Amino acid sequence: MSHSSELIASDIEGYLRSHQYKSLLRFITCGSVDDGKSTLIGRMLYESHLVFEDHLAALEADSAKVGTQGADLDFALLLDGLTAEREQGITIDVAYRYFSTERRKFIVADTPGHEQYTRNMVTGASTADVAVILVDARKGVLTQTRRHSYLVSLLGLKRVVVAINKMDLVEFSQSRFEEIEAEYREFAGQIGLDDMTFIPMSALKGDNVTDASTNTPWYSGPTLIEYLETVPVDDERAEQPFRLPVQWVNRPNLDFRGFSGQIVGGTVRPGDRIRVLPAGTTSTIDRIVTMDGDLDEAIAGQSVTLTLADEIDASRGDLICAADSPAEVADQFEGHVIWMHEDAMLPGRPYLMKIGTRTVGVTIANPKYRVDVNTLDHLAANKLELNEIGVCNLSLDRPIPFDAYNDNRDTGGFIIIDKITQNTVGAGLLHFALRRSHNIHWQDVKVDKAARTGLNIHRPGVVWLTGLSGAGKSTIANVVEAKLHSLGVRTYLLDGDNVRHGLNRDLGFTDADRVENIRRIAEVTGLMVDAGLVVLVSFISPFRAERQLARDRVEADEFIEVHVDASVELAESRDPKGLYAKARAGELTNFTGVDSPYEPPESPEVYIDTAALSPEAAAELVIATLRVRGIVS
Repeated sequence: MSHSSELIASDIEGYLRSHQYKSLLRFITCGSVDDGKSTLIGRMLYESHLVFEDHLAALEADSAKVGTQGADLDFALLLDGLTAEREQGITIDVAYRYFSTERRKFIVADTPGHEQYTRNMVTGASTADVAVILVDARKGVLTQTRRHSYLVSLLGLKRVVVAINKMDLVEFSQSRFEEIEAEYREFAGQIGLDDMTFIPMSALKGDNVTDASTNTPWYSGPTLIEYLETVPVDDERAEQPFRLPVQWVNRPNLDFRGFSGQIVGGTVRPGDRIRVLPAGTTSTIDRIVTMDGDLDEAIAGQSVTLTLADEIDASRGDLICAADSPAEVADQFEGHVIWMHEDAMLPGRPYLMKIGTRTVGVTIANPKYRVDVNTLDHLAANKLELNEIGVCNLSLDRPIPFDAYNDNRDTGGFIIIDKITQNTVGAGLLHFALRRSHNIHWQDVKVDKAARTGLNIHRPGVVWLTGLSGAGKSTIANVVEAKLHSLGVRTYLLDGDNVRHGLNRDLGFTDADRVENIRRIAEVTGLMVDAGLVVLVSFISPFRAERQLARDRVEADEFIEVHVDASVELAESRDPKGLYAKARAGELTNFTGVDSPYEPPESPEVYIDTAALSPEAAAELVIATLRVRGIVS
């Protein structure tokens, strides 16, 4: 198995060239806790002679100190790099390792088996070509084996090696091997896995890892390395329709304009007809440019620059497709969502979606169901917590080109990003576009926002007052509206309590309901601004993300955020409704400032300390800001 070669001593450049053009296979190891995943990878690294002498010395010392194999080397310690992993004897993070043989290069991800680290396993599987699922021969197919097999199937890994490990502990029993194989095949049929190879092995002893074992004369299949060296790579991607997400418009001078990116499906040649999505414009490939010169053909996996025969508009995030088999374009989808953050997914909250090289705004509807990854049951859910998987509808702020994930993992897979923190909070797989995405269109109207605004003596705008209950938002909003009305300004006041008598009467006060509460008000506010009004919004609106959604719904200079600030103690002392007292007594749950958080604005246009300013003075400050903005003259 070693990648050692006579060329290393005689022709190092020749060796490097041969190594450069070896194919690359990415695979993961997964399965239940303590099935031997780390031990297996550690042995492969050891037998490929990729463990340096100082690492080997450290391995010997660590094996003696914290190892589990007595006087023998504990290969798992080569992978379990975190202190917590070594102390607990489990894998927590995803460990990536690189090695090679004479025939192929490999990147292997050792993924954790515990349910609470499902997101880590998903991360490792997202770029893999093959999954190696380990099963302890003594224990057979366990819940975690089923969980990881389901995730492998969900993430589109079609080739699976079922490594029935620790055969030395069951005396290399053929009957036990066949019993586990039959059990796994029955389960695999339920989740759509059909390309499976079963290998009896002992990762610790090396049986059937690199060399055929004399302990399993009844087994005539490949060793693990033989399988990994010969399994096809990228063949399916090359047979897919041509796809290249534009990453960069390459314009080094006035005489050259190309579109750079990595081909994620199919093959392309000069003269091929292409279509650029979402615009739908067409052209012909003129040249395929690389650092090493022009190519007559490029295939999936290669990074190239394409020049076109026509001067058409394309930019980062667009998708160049085969003209006769283009991707679909839509803005509403059904898909699987895998939640990867400690803060739950809240339906209606605005997030960002990154798909390919394009980033767009997205909101996620209430899950249709949550998948129990242990039993595969579909369970009711109104949000997704850390490591949970659900099927949801997604609405984007603009149409995007896409393929179903089952057709192309690169153009159908996405990540979800928190708009405020920029943290990756989820991942997902697109199934299909919703029918309404194609059937609902913008209707042209003859009287538009400009025409409606032209009848006014002012511009439209939003004054969004946010703060704790009792801070003084409604009082100030009423004074502002009265003053504007006296000036002839057409206004409307949306008050948090008032709209809960009608538009939002079906909503409670959970985080998810609060998000939906503000989403609806943001939409209504946007429509009123389109009607030419100055809209005063008095809502606690505790979360920054939803206030940003409201801001994004109108033009940048039309939104004024007003932080009406008061300490909890001051707000509580003013409370005419007795809400704080009920919250303190446990009669009112999810009350902002008591048992539900408030995220104050970081850079409001107007800051009002109601301990220092009267409602009249605060109102004058707001109106002065409207004048500076040119909303009110």
